[in-house]
Amino acid sequence: MGANTETINLPVGECTVTRKGSGPQLLLLHGGGGSIAEHPVIDRLAEKFEVIAPTHPGFNGTKVPDHFDGMPELVHFYLDVLDALEIEDAVLLGISMGGWLAAELASINCARFSKIILVDAVGVKVGGPTDRDIADVFGVPPDEATKLMYHDPANARDMSGLTDEELTELAGNRIALGLYTWEPYMHNPKLPQRLHRISAPTLLLWGESDGLVTTNYGKAYADLIPDARFVAIPEAGHSPYAEQTDRFVDEVFAFLD
Repeated sequence: MGANTETINLPVGECTVTRKGSGPQLLLLHGGGGSIAEHPVIDRLAEKFEVIAPTHPGFNGTKVPDHFDGMPELVHFYLDVLDALEIEDAVLLGISMGGWLAAELASINCARFSKIILVDAVGVKVGGPTDRDIADVFGVPPDEATKLMYHDPANARDMSGLTDEELTELAGNRIALGLYTWEPYMHNPKLPQRLHRISAPTLLLWGESDGLVTTNYGKAYADLIPDARFVAIPEAGHSPYAEQTDRFVDEVFAFLD
C-alpha cells in the first residue's frame, strides 16, 4: 500500500508526516523507538482509515527546535500540528511516549477526536513517592531492557547488522526520548488531575507481559479517565502492535466499530 511523506512548516520548526490509506482520520503518535510508519501494522490500520503518522522532532534524524527541553514543548508543538493537518473527528492513537502525548492533547481539548486509544502509555505516576511505577530504561543494561519490553526477547530488533547510519539514527532517537521524558521521569505530575477532561470514548490497550509499565499500571491509568476501557493482549510486551499484530488490529477495529 503506497504511502505519502511530506514535511510541513510550522510556526516553530517543521514536522515530517507520513499518510497511508483512505477513510476517517487516524492520527498515530509513535513511541520512543521512533516512527513506525513502515511497520506492517500501518498497512492493516490503513485498510479502514487514513493513517496520519507524524514523526516527533528529534526522531529518525529530524531536527529539534532549539528551545525544546521537555514534553510541554512537544505538546504545544502538536497543537500547531493538529491545525496544520486539519485534524477533525479523528481517532487518536498514541503508543508509549506517544500515548502520554495523546493523553496531554486530549486533556487540553477533545473536540478534534472521536475516540482515543492509548497503547502501553506512560505519562502518569500511580504509586507513592518511592514506588518505581515505570522501569528505568536508561539505567538498565540493554539485554535487561529487552526482557522488560518484549514477551519474547527474540522478537526484538537485531542490532548486529545495522549500518552506521542506522546506529546514528537509533542514538538520536534515544537522545530525543531522554529530552522529552527524563525529568520528571516519564510522567507529568499534574496530568492525573487533568485526565477527567477526556470526554471521548477511550481504550487502553496493553501488552500483558509489559515490564516497562505493567498491566496494574495500565489499569490504574484507565481508572483516571472517565469510562475508559482496559484490554490486555496476551503474549505481548511493551509493543503489542509488533508482537501480536493481528490481535492488536482486531482489538483496535472492535473498539472503533
